[in-house]
Amino acid sequence: MRSPDELDQVDWAELSHAYGSAEDVPELIRGLYASEPAALDEAVYELFGTVYHQGDVYAASGPAVPFLAHAARHGAGRRVDVLLLLAMMADHEPGQVGSARWGRSPVSGVCAELCRVLPDLLPCLTDADSELRQAALRVVAAVADLLPPDLAADVTARIGELFENDPVPEVRADALLTLGAPGRPTSASDVPEVRLAAAVLAAELDGPPYPPELVETFAVDGARPPWDMPWANGRTLDNRLTRLLARDPDAALAVAARWIAAGDQGTRGTWLAERIVETWRDRELEVLDLLLAALPHQRDGVSAHLRTIAHWIERLPAPHATLRDTLFAHAATDPSALLGLVRARDPRALDLLSPHSDPQLLAEAARLMPTDRIVPLIRRRLATAPDLHLIAALPALGKPARAAVPELLDCLRKGASYLAVAAARALGQLGTVGPELLDHLATAARSEDSSLRIAATVARHRLTGDAAPALAAFRELLSSSPQPRWCADELSSLGPAAAPLLSLLEPLLTARDYIRFAAADAHHRLSGSPTLATPVLAYLVAPTDLGLSALRSLATTGHLPDSLRPTLRALAFSPHRLAADGPLASTGGGHADHQLRTLALNLLAGQGS
Repeated sequence: MRSPDELDQVDWAELSHAYGSAEDVPELIRGLYASEPAALDEAVYELFGTVYHQGDVYAASGPAVPFLAHAARHGAGRRVDVLLLLAMMADHEPGQVGSARWGRSPVSGVCAELCRVLPDLLPCLTDADSELRQAALRVVAAVADLLPPDLAADVTARIGELFENDPVPEVRADALLTLGAPGRPTSASDVPEVRLAAAVLAAELDGPPYPPELVETFAVDGARPPWDMPWANGRTLDNRLTRLLARDPDAALAVAARWIAAGDQGTRGTWLAERIVETWRDRELEVLDLLLAALPHQRDGVSAHLRTIAHWIERLPAPHATLRDTLFAHAATDPSALLGLVRARDPRALDLLSPHSDPQLLAEAARLMPTDRIVPLIRRRLATAPDLHLIAALPALGKPARAAVPELLDCLRKGASYLAVAAARALGQLGTVGPELLDHLATAARSEDSSLRIAATVARHRLTGDAAPALAAFRELLSSSPQPRWCADELSSLGPAAAPLLSLLEPLLTARDYIRFAAADAHHRLSGSPTLATPVLAYLVAPTDLGLSALRSLATTGHLPDSLRPTLRALAFSPHRLAADGPLASTGGGHADHQLRTLALNLLAGQGS
């Protein structure tokens, strides 16, 4: 260790931390000895943002270790935080050690310094403060794989003493986790914290599926939120347990059910259930029933749970009455519950919608419950607060949506660029022709905004059959550099009239990903030949938004390359969700992972696979 008196012996100005020169590090370290709590708090806060910042360490971090170790032993306070800082600074993957880059890395320097000063920190393992003992265990665990044999033996003996004799259950459990010894006779321990730690170690060693006795331990001893002091990687024991359970959905849902039945302390049961439905396919019904059972335990988080139910309920072929009735009971006061009722296609939802409903909610109603009752609501909402989702929802409502032409014209005339583009597209799709509409489209077709110019000329073509302005606009766009994003649907809607543009599309088949996709999609639809498009689309297929678009387009070609079959089988038959589909995913179009899976299955079935 090095005392603050030695700080000036280091040329800190030549070293760097997260914000540049490390010349302020001596002042921060001296702050750890301050008698004023505010100064001490500021020093700890700044050190967590400079020599260690969001998981990274720097050139100044290693030289700071001996001084931080001294402060952990002799500082004025916040010694637990200083020990945790040391542990987190030394966090590393065992595979890093010995690599060509390891010796030159800042984390290597931190670990080397920490190993040198560790003997001076070992007295912290017997400190009167149990939290300090726990923090010291985390420091030891951070560099346990790097200790020389003699020191490792001494450390192991000391931690074994803690495990056997410490009066605080959490310290005993942390000692076991530090030793990493699932073979110790702990399953019959009368200390719940020790049993839980032993079960975590055993599960990590053996992997899923977990035996019933481990699941029982997780359910009983894990029902109460475990102690939350983080380890070197920033994770707590609760994080560690959740990650383990997420690997075994049957065990996780069984544990979540028990935690919820026990009162859902800290909403941990519902959080675990949500983790499973976000990670694994075909678990929606089980999870939604668990969330339903958890609702009575929620004080402040009811809306969040309803939002999760609303997100996943569309995946149920026929949501049962209890689920729908629960949503209905909250729907008048909670928009998430009303959204869930819409996605359950419950007709009672229509009576609760109003022009003041959230635009995305109205758009979902238009998508899932298309009825002319929604058109007046959308019109009134567009008149006061134009919204992209509502504009895009109108064409699916068919002829009744033509009543909204005045509002769409208003968006075309006065709306922001993205609203005007959406309005032009919708007007073209609704098929209502009139002099005023054509005049406004003609004006929009002269816009400097290429997206609006394209949308307006394509809409005019849809309504009048006049393709010349759209062809000119696309010819200009496809010849531009750099290539802006454009919509393949709009170009393809021109049909045979767009044949002269095929020569401009072909060079774009090697462009950046989205443009490459749009060119391939449009080329196939315009030429009727999949020869050039199929290799591009097959290359882009992946569990991403772009990959899903490519898969949709590929499905229209009627051609499945043999090389794509393994990818499609993985997309179709994986038990895991492959496309992100969490509760905060945007509305519209259903679940991405479900679409990905369905398209892959259909393509394989169509090809006899």
